[in-house]
Amino acid sequence: MRPTPPSTHHLLRIDSSSRVTGSYSRKLGDQFEHAWIKRFPAGTITRRDVALQSLPHIENTTIAGMFTPPEQHSSEMVAALVQSDTLIAELKAADTLLLTVPMYNFGVPSALKAWIDQITRIGHTFSFDGSNFGGLLKGKKAHVVIAYGAGGYAHGASFAAANFVEPYLKFLLAFLGFNEVITYNDEATNTNPAGIAASHAMITAQMETSLKGVTA
Repeated sequence: MRPTPPSTHHLLRIDSSSRVTGSYSRKLGDQFEHAWIKRFPAGTITRRDVALQSLPHIENTTIAGMFTPPEQHSSEMVAALVQSDTLIAELKAADTLLLTVPMYNFGVPSALKAWIDQITRIGHTFSFDGSNFGGLLKGKKAHVVIAYGAGGYAHGASFAAANFVEPYLKFLLAFLGFNEVITYNDEATNTNPAGIAASHAMITAQMETSLKGVTA
């Protein structure tokens, strides 16, 4: 009997910080990627930087195409959906999704929102039967790195009501069918520079622990 070949895992990494250098979310994304490669040395990675290579915002024709049966698509609709088709194909091909996200003015960067609007698509990443919604991206896990300039965004903390990043992304990914969404929160990057090294060490340890239980 031939031995069973090891599973090949695929990681899709989406970076969204406008800062190319000095970005804490990108730095921690690198730490996660390094830990993931150690866990899955035969794995493959697709990287997409939505800040450096901006995506088009959805327009009237895009929305019309999303809600029109494929056999009724006009040539304009087909063209408008090319970007969405590409991004969804990348997402479906991945076993693991890594999002690196800075909080900008209490929300996600507009570059990431453009990606979200392109991949959140009825009949492709979620379903609706007239009564209930269902996620179509089953069997996947998401890891979300979030960098906050200030502190106090954790549940029950003084600024928790202003955290529109973590709850939004956790809900969205669960809505799309992700089996598990793990977040790593890097707070006070602007207000407590002395604590950054310790925070990053703790988050890196959390990443390594979260990957230990994943079957290679």
